[in-house]
Amino acid sequence: MPRSRYKTLVDRYAADIRSGRLLPGTRLPTHRQLAASEGLALVTASRVYAELEAMGLVSGETGRGTYVREIALPPGHSIDQKDVAVGMVDLNFNYPSLPGQAELLRTALRQLALSGDLEALLRYQPHAGRQHERASVARYLQTRGVNVEAEQVLIVNGAQQGLAVALMALLKPGDVIAADALTYSGFKVLAEALHLEVVAIPVTAQGPDLSALEKLCRSRSVRAVYSMPTLHNPLGWVMPLEAREQLVAIARTHDLTLIEDAAYAFLVDNPPPPLAELAPERTIHVSGLSKNIATGLRVGFIAAPVPMVPALERIIRATTWNTPGVMTAIACGWLDDGTVTLLEAQKRRDAQARQALAAEILKDLPCIGHPSSYFLWLPLPEDARADQVVVELMQQQIAVSIAEPFVVCAHVPHAIRLALGSVSMEVLRQALIKVRQVVGAYL
Repeated sequence: MPRSRYKTLVDRYAADIRSGRLLPGTRLPTHRQLAASEGLALVTASRVYAELEAMGLVSGETGRGTYVREIALPPGHSIDQKDVAVGMVDLNFNYPSLPGQAELLRTALRQLALSGDLEALLRYQPHAGRQHERASVARYLQTRGVNVEAEQVLIVNGAQQGLAVALMALLKPGDVIAADALTYSGFKVLAEALHLEVVAIPVTAQGPDLSALEKLCRSRSVRAVYSMPTLHNPLGWVMPLEAREQLVAIARTHDLTLIEDAAYAFLVDNPPPPLAELAPERTIHVSGLSKNIATGLRVGFIAAPVPMVPALERIIRATTWNTPGVMTAIACGWLDDGTVTLLEAQKRRDAQARQALAAEILKDLPCIGHPSSYFLWLPLPEDARADQVVVELMQQQIAVSIAEPFVVCAHVPHAIRLALGSVSMEVLRQALIKVRQVVGAYL
C-alpha cells in the first residue's frame, strides 16, 4: 500500500475521532475487517491501529477489540499532581495530613534554631547520613520488624529516591526485574527511565501468583523482584507469612535481589515479618516519611545488607550527595522523641475511618482494598470504560486515577483508583456519593 494512502487512512480516523464523528467508546472494526473493507494487508491494518494508539486516540484491549479513547482525558492521567486542576476534589494523589502538623513543624524549627549543632547542618553531610542519624533510623526500623544496625542504613531524599538508588546501584540497562502486574506507578516510571525490562507477575486476590514467578524465573534471566508485601499499592493486600516465605525461597533458588517497598506499611497493625527480616542477605528495604508524616518532608530510608551499602552510597553521591541537613535533623528528632510513632497511630485511625465511610457509600460496588489503607481499587462494570468514567467525574470536579499508570502487562483493566487521604471527611463523603452515582449508572 503506498505510504500516502496509509497515512490518509490514519488521518481520516484521527479527524473523525477529534471531531466527535467517532464517539468515545466506539468499537472499531477488527484488524481483519479493516483489512478486508479497505483492501489492505493484515499487517498494514494493524499498523494503522498501532499508529492511532500511539497518538492516544484508540486503545486496543485483549479479547475485546479496539476502542475510541476519550481524548478529553490526558493520556496517562493521574500519574502526578499536575493532572489535578485548581478546584478539583483530589481523589487521585495521597498526601494525608492531620490537624496540628504545621504547629509540630514550627516547634521543631524553633528547637533546631536553638541547637548548638546548627552550623554543621549548613555543610555537606556524609552520603549515607550522619552516624547518629543512621542510628536513629535503625532504631525506628527495628520497631517495624527490620532488625538492622546503623551501618546498614542509608538516608535518602524520600522513598522514591530510595527506589531509584536501589535500581541504579544493583541493575543495569536491559536487566529483567519482576513486579506485580498491577504495581506502584512511580516504580514503572523509574524502570522505564533506567531502561529495565519489567516482567509481570500475575496477581490474585491474596497477592502475587508465586507459582507464575517460579516459572518466569526458569524461562527468563530475572535479576530482581520489586514487591510491596505490606499494603500493596493499588490493591491493598498484605501478603501472608506463607507467601512471603515462598517468595524468599524462590529468591534464594534463583539468586534474586528483593526490593521491598514499605511506604504504606505503617498503616497495618501487626503485619507478618518484612522480607528484610526473612531474607536479610538479599533484601533492600525502602521506606520514608512522606505518608506517615508529610509529603514535603523528603526524607527516606534504605536498609540493606552490608555488602550492598558501598554501591548504594556511590549512587547517592552521584545523584544528590546527601539529604538536606535541616530536614534530616528534624526527621530524626521526631523519630527519637516518638512524634513519628504518634502520627502513625493517628493516621491509621484516620485511614480506617475513611475506609469505613467508603464502605458505607460504595457498599454495592466491588471495591478492593484494606481496612487501614488510604486507597481503594474499583473495578468497573462490564459496559463501563475507565476513560469515560474519569471524564464524567472530572466534569463533577473530582479527579481520580485510571488503571493505566499501574499496569505492567499488556491487559489494562477498566478500573479506577480512589485516593482517600487528601481531603476532609465531609468533602470525601460528597465526592464518594458522586463516584457512586457515576459508576452506578453503568450497573
